[in-house]
Amino acid sequence: MLLISTSGVLGRYIEMSVPVIIGYRAFFAGIFLFIFCNWKKLSLKIEQKDILPIVLSGLLMGGHWVTFFYALKLSNVAIGMLSIFTYPVLTALLEPLLLKTKFEKAHLLLSILVLIGIYFLVPDLDFENQYTKAVLLGVLSALCYALRNLIMKTKVGNYNGSVLMWYQLVITAVILAPFIFLLDGSKITTQWLPTVVLALITTAIGHTLFLFSFKRFSITTASIISSTQPVYGILLGAIFLKEIPKMDTLIGGVLILSAVVIESIRVFKSTKTN
Repeated sequence: MLLISTSGVLGRYIEMSVPVIIGYRAFFAGIFLFIFCNWKKLSLKIEQKDILPIVLSGLLMGGHWVTFFYALKLSNVAIGMLSIFTYPVLTALLEPLLLKTKFEKAHLLLSILVLIGIYFLVPDLDFENQYTKAVLLGVLSALCYALRNLIMKTKVGNYNGSVLMWYQLVITAVILAPFIFLLDGSKITTQWLPTVVLALITTAIGHTLFLFSFKRFSITTASIISSTQPVYGILLGAIFLKEIPKMDTLIGGVLILSAVVIESIRVFKSTKTN
């Protein structure tokens, strides 16, 4: 989680257009993960029936990253990272609709808690305000991430997680490749180090270690641990970028993360009972 949370600081620090940053991120991370898959002798073959869902998940992953980084550019690390952590509750609301699971009334209460948290993040309802735009982009990023996770949930039993991640990186890199030329990707000559760190440390190593943690922890435990991500991100933003969050941001963050932890504990107790 510490490694993954560096995305907030790096997203604010790297001085390139967002589609260019994400394009290079996916390209470099794809190379690193390809080397890893070969080292672990993981098969990259996928069945034809799974091509469309994996392509869609790649598009959603790219959309998640792009909207998240735009949110970071428009605001700060705290607002950017806290707004995307609405994704666990969005997932809980979408899962009954997409995977035909049982709908639980408690999710409505948690959604209200998240909405109150978002209210504290947004300074006003002026859509010209860049912080308002940042929160809306953050929630859109969370929606993309929630949909991507729900699609992947149906495929993780058939493929290694690193293989699925590699395909998503390839799809993102291919889709965003034209922007490297259209939006001038030449700044990579001076921004290559933080971009490689974003690709290697944040994406390839961070996400791979998180996948490995599933062998020791339940998904519920892992999701509770993932709630530390915005906390780490905010601390790193304060240390390296001197971004100290306002009290309203902290209150909103506590409410959103409380909803995440409550839902995770509920799932844990339900699983233990069954």
